[in-house]
Parts: sequence; structure tokens; C-alpha cells
Amino acid sequence: MGSDEKDVLKVIDKYATVFNAMVQDIFARAGKESGQTAPNPFNFERLQNLLADETKVDMSKLVNQQFDYIQKQSELWQQASKALMGEKPETATNGTNQNKDKRFKHADWENNPVFHYIKESYLLNAEMLTNMVDAVEFTDKKKHQQAQFFTRQYVNSLSPTNYILTNPEVCDEIMATNGQSLVKGMQAYLEDLEHSPLEALKMRQSDASAFTIGGNLANTPGKVVFRNDIIELLHYTPTTKTTHQTPILITPPFINKYYVMDLEPKKSLVKGLLDSGYQVFMISWVNPEKDSADTDFFDYMREGPITAIEVVKEITNKKQVNLTGFCVGGTLSAITAAYLRGKGDKSIKSLTLLTTLLDFQEPGEVGNYFSEEMLPMIEQNAEIKGVFDGRIIAMSFSLLRENNLFWSFFIENYLKGKDPAPFDILYWNSDSTNIPAACFKQYLRMTYWENALIEPGKVEVDGIKIDLSNIDMPTYFLSSVADHIVLWQAAYEGTKLVSGKPRFVLAGSGHIAGVINPIDGGKYPHWINDELPETAEDWQKGAQEQVGSWWKDWHAWLKPHSGTRVKPIVPGEHEFYPALEDAPGQYVKRILD
Repeated sequence: MGSDEKDVLKVIDKYATVFNAMVQDIFARAGKESGQTAPNPFNFERLQNLLADETKVDMSKLVNQQFDYIQKQSELWQQASKALMGEKPETATNGTNQNKDKRFKHADWENNPVFHYIKESYLLNAEMLTNMVDAVEFTDKKKHQQAQFFTRQYVNSLSPTNYILTNPEVCDEIMATNGQSLVKGMQAYLEDLEHSPLEALKMRQSDASAFTIGGNLANTPGKVVFRNDIIELLHYTPTTKTTHQTPILITPPFINKYYVMDLEPKKSLVKGLLDSGYQVFMISWVNPEKDSADTDFFDYMREGPITAIEVVKEITNKKQVNLTGFCVGGTLSAITAAYLRGKGDKSIKSLTLLTTLLDFQEPGEVGNYFSEEMLPMIEQNAEIKGVFDGRIIAMSFSLLRENNLFWSFFIENYLKGKDPAPFDILYWNSDSTNIPAACFKQYLRMTYWENALIEPGKVEVDGIKIDLSNIDMPTYFLSSVADHIVLWQAAYEGTKLVSGKPRFVLAGSGHIAGVINPIDGGKYPHWINDELPETAEDWQKGAQEQVGSWWKDWHAWLKPHSGTRVKPIVPGEHEFYPALEDAPGQYVKRILD
């Protein structure tokens, strides 16, 4: 062994303990040391409580699993012994096709007997633990799902790829950089800690220096034409000689910033609408601080879409708007539509709901964060701070796809010392937004916890009982087939709650990429079915795949609800709503730190 290699090993010895402690630090920050007041997939005590709560074990299944485990362990030891004698290791003792697992793509996981044994032993034990939980019979389906979720988080957190000395890619990088990758990774970790709240690690997922709000993102020309304490209203400059009369008002989710719908021009949903001849207005939510603690969900409705609708009507001199909502903004838009119709107000001509839940019976894996024990602690966290920190939400959503959106970046950024590549959607994903405590608590209780919107009149606003069947205008539902935040089958249930004629369209890809799929150069297909059978599965059986973006279908659906073409309205020239400043305005530029 040369002197250079010895020096590298000294660096490894110095930093290995520190880096391994980083994994445990993540657990601690999200767990006991923070009082467990935030959504916490690393809450392994919660897993223990679930397994001890009103369960029984299928002993026959468990015994068979244990015999199978012992047999596979014996086979693994035999393989390891042969490998040490120079024979090539066999693959996948536990029957897992590791070639599909991106974590183990390095050749040493197959060719090096030590790494091969580490991998196979891990996969075997992961399979054993997962099977043990499956052998437990729960009286509560939701608790079973939570146990599976926390088990998966635990198993994936212990992957050998997440530790410095058991990942061959990391070892290669150390040798190639003479140990400097470790130093750089530690610096990156400490920098990220400085920008993180106690309860979560704000891990960089994109090169932040590559993007500027109002520069190469959110740069569609327009004006801020209205501002209150909760929103700025953006009016975009038309790009066609004539525009449809009825304007479009977009309500983005208030748990994120609006510009995911206005990334660079080629995939800007806003510009796509403008180029199709629509007048477009966008709500930009404030990034609130603790002085907004008492602002609740219905304040967001009153000061958000309801106020914006009135402003848009005055600017365009039209009596109606086509309202579009995305995710939480879609839920808010639907409640707004039901509320206005309950008052006899016909201001909304059509409603578009993008990846939106109205019926929260099947909330997907997001629902695993909420239980009788965890919900009060989550609410307490918001009460103490006055807001629920958006960085906690960002980490929680990333951990729904932990290997792709969390541990992969942990390895690349910290263990290998690599800089993340520029990626606009991941930059947006990391640009978090707070939620006022009152709004956050009210929203969680009303939707994920009580599923109150499916019961007419259970929710009441200013004396108006919210009944989603009051939504009698045409409604366009867009879901994404691989959406892990809003399951498309659950979103389909919303079509049964409205009384207007609904159209349901299924896009390819996931929660964001499925929506942001432009007409020119869009990667993903979509599926249409003019019929709306009782179940989502039956809808899918009758659906026809269409090549390309769903935007074209949506624009065609909007057209008959948008009136004849007229001369465009220039943003900022209205007597009572002059331009306050250029888009994207001030609210979107506030960064959490």
C-alpha cells in the first residue's frame, strides 16, 4: 500500500464516524430531540407502538417466514465462503432482482465478495422485517398501512449505500479525490444544517445558483395588479392579437409557490394558455411569518380566490371567470365554488381541478403522517411557531419517495461530495412556503382527518353551508397516473361530488411532471374516457391513450366556456388596478432561511 493510499485511509478513519453519525443526527432532529412535533417517518417508536396496538400475529405465516429466512441465511453463508475461496458470488439469495434497484448498480455489489455479502445480507434482512410486519394482523387498516410505511422507512434508512464504508461508489470517490470528497461533503452538510429548522434537514436537491425568480424562472411578462396581506394578483401580458373574453384565474397551492406553473417558457403552463389565446391571472401567495398565526383557511379563501375573482371581473369587465386550482389550491377552489353557488353567486363559469382531492378517504401515503397521537403534536408545532415550517413539509413529501428524493441526495451531496445538477422542478420543490398555524390546523382537520367535505353542510363559512353538489358548472378533473401525493383513483371520487358535467383526464407521470407537460415536446401521454363509471378502475378500462400532452385537450375543453375573441386587455392599465410592479412580484421572492 502506497503512502497516498495510507493518507486516504487516515482521512476515511477521521470522517467515517462523523458521516455515519449524520444519519443518526437526521433521526434525532426529526425525532425525540424535537419532541416529535413534526411529521416524522423516522419515528421508530411509533412503529413499535403500532405493532403493540390491537394486533395479532399469524403464527403459521410467521413460522414459515422464519424457516425461509434461516434457509436463505445458510445459503448466503455458503455463497460467502465460496466467494472467499475465489468463486464468483451468486446473485440475489433472497430472490430480489437487484438489477432494478438503482442503489446497487455499482459492479462491486456483484463482483466484490465483501460488498456482495453486505448487499445480500441487507436485502435478506430487509425482506425478513417486511414480511414480519405483513404477518401481523391489524384491526385498523390505517394502522397497518402506517406500520408498513414506517417499516419501509426504517429498512431503507439502514441500506449499506447510506454509509461511508459500505458503499463502493463512495469508496471510489474517496480514492479518486484523495479524500477531498469527504471534506466537501461535510462542508455541504454543515451549510445545509444552517438553513434547516430543528425538525427537518433542508437538503439541497438542485444547484440554487443556476436559477433566479423573475430571471430564468417565473419570467412570463405581466404585472402585479392587486395586493393584500395574503396574495398578489398577477395579470399576464397576452401573446395573441385577440383573446377569449372569459378570463382564467389560477389558484396555486398555498403550501408551495406558484411558479411551478411558470418555469422556463418552453414548459410554462401560463405561457401555454397565453399562446392559445386565453387571458390569464395568477394568485401568488405570501410566504407568511408568525404574525399571521391566526389567519385561517377561510381567510385564505376570502382574501385569495374570492377577492381575486372580483378584481379579475372588474379588470376584464366580465361577470364570470374560469377558475383553475392545483392540488391544495384545487381543494380551496372547489370550496370557493361551492360557497359562491351557495350564496347564489354565478361568478365561476367553469372549474378546473388539477391533481386535487375532494374526498380524502384514501389520501395515499401522506395519511401515514397523521394519527391520534401524531396530529396533536403536529398542531402544537405550528402553534408554538405561529406557522408550520414549509421545510418540514418539503422533507416529508421527499420521504414519500425516500430512495429517489432523500437518500440519493444524501449520498451524492454528503458522502460523495458532489454538487447537485441544476433542475428547475427540484429547485422549486426546495423553495418552501410556510402555512399560518390556524390555516394549517383547520385544513388538516377538515380534510385528512375528518374528510368533512364529502358531508354536505358539515363545513360552514359565514353562515353558508358548504355542499360540493352546489358545483353545477362544468368541471375538468386532471390526475396523474404515478402521483404519490394525490392518488388518481382517490381524485376520481371527486367527480361524484359535483353536480355539473365533469370531465376526467388521466395524465402520465407524477404529481408535478404529469401536470407540467407542454404541448410542444411533452414527454407523457394522457388517457381520456367520456364516460364516468362508478369506479376508477372501470374508467381506466374504457380509457383511450392519447399521444402527447393533456394541455391540448384542456384548452379545447376551455374554449366553449371562454366566449368569443376580443381585443386583449393590457395589464396594469385599469383605472382602479394600475400596475404595482412587474411580475413575478414580491411575495414569491421571500426565501425561508
